[in-house]
Amino acid sequence: MASVCVCSDYFTINDDGELCLLPGRQGLRDVVMFNTPGTFQFRKSDYPWLARVRVLVQGGGGGSAGADSGDNQCIVRPGGAGGGYSESLLDVSALGAVESVVVGAGGTAGNGNAPGGTGGSSSFGGLVTAPGGDGGAAAQSSGAVADAVQGPAGAFAGTGQVTSGGGAGGSAIRLSGSNGLAGGGGESRLGHGGFGRSTEGPGTASRGFGGGAGGALSYGGAEDGFQGGRGIVIVELYG
Repeated sequence: MASVCVCSDYFTINDDGELCLLPGRQGLRDVVMFNTPGTFQFRKSDYPWLARVRVLVQGGGGGSAGADSGDNQCIVRPGGAGGGYSESLLDVSALGAVESVVVGAGGTAGNGNAPGGTGGSSSFGGLVTAPGGDGGAAAQSSGAVADAVQGPAGAFAGTGQVTSGGGAGGSAIRLSGSNGLAGGGGESRLGHGGFGRSTEGPGTASRGFGGGAGGALSYGGAEDGFQGGRGIVIVELYG
């Protein structure tokens, strides 16, 4: 009768004589992405083979302010800040039966001369968290003289084994009533900020996840800001 040798590094024989895979030896088996702002649930029981998870959490980016200058005058707005980032590799024993997953929205766009909103924080339970970036301020008033406005500092690092703060929103410079440069949006670990514009127009969109919006620029008309990049939570499942 033929015999079969079983590698004990990956397989075992249970009490019923069945050949079984050893838990934790199968590597990456699935990836679950939560990329819509809101609150969700991760249930450990949905994955009975689960041995560990690697969780990547990106906070939302800040929005940029609106700009509405007077005729023959100029307003430039700074960019919104990038959201923070955190990640952790966690054994299944560290997880609760159900972990709440929160995906932060991008900060709101300002209209008129209103500031941009702060990006929402993202989290995987209380184990891995990342704050959102601040919105761009609407501090500069309409005018034609040289002036500079500072962008917001990037979001702080959150909670996790590997953490990173977000990038600061770019500062904005007005040289005259017809010449200025709006600030670019702050970078994030999983995204890029909107570009800083020198032509009149609204704030600019970020790319990826968690980047800050670029600032608006007005040479005599109302220009809205732009919404910051939304956050994301990625859960890699290892068997």
